[in-house]
Amino acid sequence: MTDEQTRPYGPPQQTQQATGARIVAGRYALLGELGRGGMGIVWRAQDQVIGRQVAIKELKFPNAPEDASVLSERMLREVRSGGRLNDPAVVTVYDVVTENGATYIVMELVEAPTLADLVRDRGPLPAQQVALVGERVLSALRAAHAAGIVHRDVKPANIMVAPDGRVKLTDFGIAHAADDPRLTTSGMIVGSPAFMAPERVEGRDAMPESDLWSLGTTLFFAAEGIVAFERSTTAATLHAIMTEAPYLTRVQGPLAAAILGLLVTKPEARMSYDQVRSLLAAAQGVQAQPTPPSGGTAMMPQSGQPLTRLAPAPAKRNLRPLWLSLAAVAVIGALVGGIFLGRWMAAPEGNSQAQPTLTYGINGQVKLGSSGDCYNVPLKEGINLNDGVSCDKDHLLEIFAKRALLEVESPSDDDAQIVDYPGAETVNRIAEATCSATFNSKVVPSAQRASLTWRAVVPTEAEWNRSPNEEVRDYSRGYYCLLAKTDGSQIPSQITTKVK
Repeated sequence: MTDEQTRPYGPPQQTQQATGARIVAGRYALLGELGRGGMGIVWRAQDQVIGRQVAIKELKFPNAPEDASVLSERMLREVRSGGRLNDPAVVTVYDVVTENGATYIVMELVEAPTLADLVRDRGPLPAQQVALVGERVLSALRAAHAAGIVHRDVKPANIMVAPDGRVKLTDFGIAHAADDPRLTTSGMIVGSPAFMAPERVEGRDAMPESDLWSLGTTLFFAAEGIVAFERSTTAATLHAIMTEAPYLTRVQGPLAAAILGLLVTKPEARMSYDQVRSLLAAAQGVQAQPTPPSGGTAMMPQSGQPLTRLAPAPAKRNLRPLWLSLAAVAVIGALVGGIFLGRWMAAPEGNSQAQPTLTYGINGQVKLGSSGDCYNVPLKEGINLNDGVSCDKDHLLEIFAKRALLEVESPSDDDAQIVDYPGAETVNRIAEATCSATFNSKVVPSAQRASLTWRAVVPTEAEWNRSPNEEVRDYSRGYYCLLAKTDGSQIPSQITTKVK
């Protein structure tokens, strides 16, 4: 059963008028069919008691009775799970009805396309919209996980995005309540393979971190327009999840860091809710608000009002020339293994050359001076990047990427930041994710990577908060990616290449 066939919503023009008046439980009049598939039919219906329209999922099971009992219990779990959640991004389940041997689940009718529909029709979505969708789905997942529920099938087809900005996560029909062991599905693949986390491919039980991985693949799809790990067969798809790393080509900065942080292979090393939320807020140009103790969303929308204010497009600033266009490179390299809590506490697989991030600026570990890409100083704490040298001559260090962390401007004051200093952890993650990805891209020849080491350099909090002026220009809120020979030897000519 495809998702397009069974989703409990849809624009009115897609409704097929039902033949004859049919009433369920003496209350719900079935108006038309929204979709159908192997597990049932979804109807648009009218609740004649309250007067509102609803979506009704009429369960239809395979002929085998053993399958029917498992599926019936699974779908009833949807009611129990959905009924326990209270979040604006979760589709509300109103009722469950058993009549004449059939089971009906009555739920909120949402008139909206899915995220899959939007990307199919429009292509990759703008970064701010992707970040906003991600933040709201993250809120729904946090509420579910706090209630002991794992969704198990987070994907674009299960996320609805309304024109007014509302986002809804649906289909908790295969959700798993961690404290309810009665239902077992031994030998069954529950969920969509292309969005399945590595630990689930290994046969481990679904966990909250598994949903976060699926959110990462979903946001990747929204940002790139393709499914990161989908291959021609299920076996090839599962193999790709376990062995391959995705390449981001359209996004950078906080959104890229959030996506890559969610797609860390080891579940214990994935970003936490707060870390992801902070990055998604930064990608929208807003400051994340504290999460309330209940685990629900921190910003409750008024009817028809957006949750957040998106900053206008950043004004063009007098940046130092960049030989590397990160708009093109973004994070097209592989971030495999894991980034740990703002520092490289353990080098991720494929990035054993990474060294801990350093700081520059006021009270920083590195001093920045003249512009340039190559320097004859070692890659370590205490260096002074004051006198650059020609990259065609012997040198010890190369800058292979540099970028402003947040180019967000206030509409009333060109020098004022909407986003306050987001914390060392967030700043480090943004820089490390992009430096790691760029190091593993064609910017650094693959044949030479094994002999190289690299590290990110980011601003201190004091440097971030310093107002830009003629002496300290825009990179007071930027980061650098530096590389050198692992053995400390001279580099005879420039290693890195420009990406056009």
